[in-house]
This record gives sequence, structure tokens and C-alpha cells, in this order.
Amino acid sequence: MVKKGLGKGIESLIQSQIPEAIEETARENQPDTYLKVTMIDPNRRQPRKNFDENAMEELADSIKKYGIIQPLVVRKQGERYEIIAGERRWRAAKIAGLREVPVIIRNYTDQEIMEISLIENIQRENLNPIEEAMAYQMLIQEFHLKQEDVAARVSKSRVFITNTMRLLKLDERVQNMLAETMITSGHARALLAIEDHDLQYETAMKVYDEGLSVRDVEKLVKKQNAPKEDSEEKKSDSRAEQYRVIYENAENKLKSIMGTKVNIKNKKDNQGKIEIEYYSLEELERIMELFERIQ
Repeated sequence: MVKKGLGKGIESLIQSQIPEAIEETARENQPDTYLKVTMIDPNRRQPRKNFDENAMEELADSIKKYGIIQPLVVRKQGERYEIIAGERRWRAAKIAGLREVPVIIRNYTDQEIMEISLIENIQRENLNPIEEAMAYQMLIQEFHLKQEDVAARVSKSRVFITNTMRLLKLDERVQNMLAETMITSGHARALLAIEDHDLQYETAMKVYDEGLSVRDVEKLVKKQNAPKEDSEEKKSDSRAEQYRVIYENAENKLKSIMGTKVNIKNKKDNQGKIEIEYYSLEELERIMELFERIQ
């Protein structure tokens, strides 16, 4: 797949009220100067954490043949420079053996840099869902933005932002599976219904091993959650029935021995009392004689 340039991402930023200087940068597309690659540092707020090695090699080969067509955008940080946009080109340039790269120098705030990096990657579909969710979270936590603000800046709906950030509630192992495309975002959202993280991970592995669809996962999760309570109730009912039969048999046996009505009243922890009825003094004496013979 041919990666799109920075222009489309910048257009989105213009719509999101990022400084108009970016528009001028995109229009001119001419470097301010050339910097040594050793003088440039990656953006510490870069939302993208994983770079495909094969894609980097392909980009490096292209750079060897045609050079860097789109300059990097950087800002000065003391005696060095930090990348605002173009980290892939910078990394590929180092692989290609370039000593210098074309740059455009701009002065942006941390928040503006974060937004530029995020939107550039989103437009190029470079971010996996977890990286994207973490970027949204960073904008909200570090720059005190609301979800509505983030949604406006990246041209997404607030619901999309909310659903994406919910993925960070997944077990870390499941997050890694999503980042490595072992499961999809649809699978991951269905797995959120499983609160036990170990069970969540086991189910995610089942999804991957058996190639289950999102609908399959939804059915599986529903089955794991709902029947669990039913199963416990059935076990409880089964135990209660077993005890009822035991006490009923004991009552019948005692009635046969005593020759009168006997009630066994069971309480908690299988404790209780035995009531033996008698209807005359003579019958009481008969029952007492039965106990004496037992001795």
C-alpha cells in the first residue's frame, strides 16, 4: 500500500484549528534547511510505537533512489531538534545511510505537536487501535481536553473516541493481541463484557485459534456470563433437594421405630432439632422405655 503524504493530515489539522502556519508549510513544501540526522530526536509523544520493518526497508530503498521528497517538520529543543511530523522518513533515512535530511522548522506547543502526530498517523492508518486509544487518553489527561474536544480535532464522533478508549480496559495481553492484529477491534469490544481478565485472555486466544467471528464471540461471551448464575442456582437447588430427601428418609425411619409422629427441623449448617409427639402419659412412658432399651 502506498503511504499518503503529510498533506492530508495537515488539512485535517487546519479544519481542527491548528495554527495557520501549517497550511503555509503544506503549500510551500520547501525545506528551511538541512539537518544532520544525529541532531534530530524522535517525538517523545509520538502515538505510534511500532514501525513495520519491511515497510521501513522499502521506504529506505525509495529514499536511496529518489531522496526525501517531503521534508520533516521539526522544532528546536535547546541545541537539538525534535520531530513534529516525519519520524518514519527520519528512521528510513538513517537506514538508507543519509547524513542530512530536509526539514521545516516550526514552533509548536506540546499539545499542537501531539495533535499533529496523532492526526498524521490516523490519516495514514499507521496506528493500531491501542496506540490510537492511548493517544486520545494522553490528549485528555495531559492537556485537559474533553472527549468532545478530541473528537473535533481528529474529525471523529465522540462515541468513536469513547469506544476506542474503552479498549484500554482490556487485559494487557488482550491489548497486545489487538495491537498485533491477532484479533479485531470488534472482537475486543465484545471481550470487554468479560470482567475476569484471565478468562478474557483465554477467550481471546480461543477467538484467535479457532478464527471466530465477532458474532461468535458475542454469543460465547453471553453464554459464559449468563449461564454462570443459572449453574450456581442449579447446584444450590440440587443440594437442597438432596438434603430434603435425607431428612425425609430419617423422619420416616424414626416414625417406624417410635411408632409416632416425628419431625426433623433442619437449620443452617445441617443443625436442627428432632420433635417426637406423644398423645398420652402411657405413650410417653412407652417412648421412654424405647430409649432405655437403647442404652
